[in-house]
Amino acid sequence: MKSKMQETMERQADDLRRLHADTGRIEELAALLADRRVLVIGTGTSWHAAAQGALFLRKAGVDAWAIPSADFCFDGPAVGPNDSVVAMTHTGAKRYTGEALEQARSDGAVTVVISGLGVEGADLETVPREVSAAYTASHLGALFRLAQLAQALGADLGDLGTVPDAVAEAMASEPMSVGVPDRLMEFIGGGINQWTAAEGALKVRETAYVATEGLGIEQFLHGPSVALRRTDTLVCFDGGGPWTERIGEIADAAEQSGVCVKRVSAPGIGEPLSIFPLTVAAQRIALELAGKLGTDPDTFGRGIPGREPWSAIRL
Repeated sequence: MKSKMQETMERQADDLRRLHADTGRIEELAALLADRRVLVIGTGTSWHAAAQGALFLRKAGVDAWAIPSADFCFDGPAVGPNDSVVAMTHTGAKRYTGEALEQARSDGAVTVVISGLGVEGADLETVPREVSAAYTASHLGALFRLAQLAQALGADLGDLGTVPDAVAEAMASEPMSVGVPDRLMEFIGGGINQWTAAEGALKVRETAYVATEGLGIEQFLHGPSVALRRTDTLVCFDGGGPWTERIGEIADAAEQSGVCVKRVSAPGIGEPLSIFPLTVAAQRIALELAGKLGTDPDTFGRGIPGREPWSAIRL
């Protein structure tokens, strides 16, 4: 029996085709962001989308930066009428993203909310609310909306029309065949794909409950690489572009040290858009490990003995 996570992953290409055809408010909302500093906020998977979206917007010459929602609430920066806050939220229910939006609006900033279909207050809608707690389609949908906004502002990201087929191909490719590591699974990527690595680590932890970490190439190399052992697995995401040579050096060194290395490449549609098929690869790794370990990828660990106290914490 398929998990809800798998069922949702299998429809992602079609979701993206629909979003590609739906540009109704893109130009209008892009105009709101033009000539303003843009702070992109989110939590969890949405934080990864925020970081990648800010990079998309910077490619359009926008002064754009990503900030975790809770950090925005507690530590600023201060915003005003010359600023815009773009909020990434799957369901509109995350505590600090909601509080950050209230704070930004009270300070006079322009706000844009990217969220799921039917979510109250969404300015740009993505996909139907997911049943699985492991968000997949809503993440790719949010990234696609950010790419549409960036392109409307002048960013050269490549042909967005190629993304749905690239996602479909990533889903239809051979199984990843990633074994369960004895101790740690490390994900790494360069530039925009450091956030794909972070998303891969998050997905594996929340679905298969395996110890993982997701880092940018240099952050991994300058410290954490020392801790890598033969019993660990290193997953390298390569989207092409200037990071390819460096990630190849690291993958080679890890293999020569006896580490199990999985190289995942998607150079065909350009580095900025490579995040779409590479994110699918990360999702598939998580789903594969959940299947091997017999965990339920849809439940966010609910039902695990001892998890009950966590349910009292508002997300």
